Amino acid sequence: MRSDEDCRKKLTREQYRVAREGGTERAFTGAYWNHHERGTYRCVCCGEPLFRSGEKYDSGSGWPSFTSPASRGAVAERRDASLGMVRTEVVCSRCDAHLGHVFEDGPEPTGLRYCINSASLDFESDEGGA
Repeated sequence: MRSDEDCRKKLTREQYRVAREGGTERAFTGAYWNHHERGTYRCVCCGEPLFRSGEKYDSGSGWPSFTSPASRGAVAERRDASLGMVRTEVVCSRCDAHLGHVFEDGPEPTGLRYCINSASLDFESDEGGA
């Protein structure tokens, strides 16, 4: 895991605010909410593979949405009681970067919607492009 100082040097102000301070980007403003290229979405802080394009779908929420993580241990979940409501926060299991939240209103096969901030992600294209 990178130190806080390393993260401040590597990340933009917005990436740091979201990934390290638990912020949220505004809907429909992130780089990946309407992104359709095939590949892997990685943690902006540590590079851990988090989500794959095959599980991405348009939820209409304005944030990148996925039905499941890239692998079983890629993300961790914890209770978030901020903003006067109880939600399930999603963080990178390797470095604890804030990614977004998971909701139980997604499509089959999981019924889950991992609603993730673009600012918490880097994208690695599959060979051969889109």
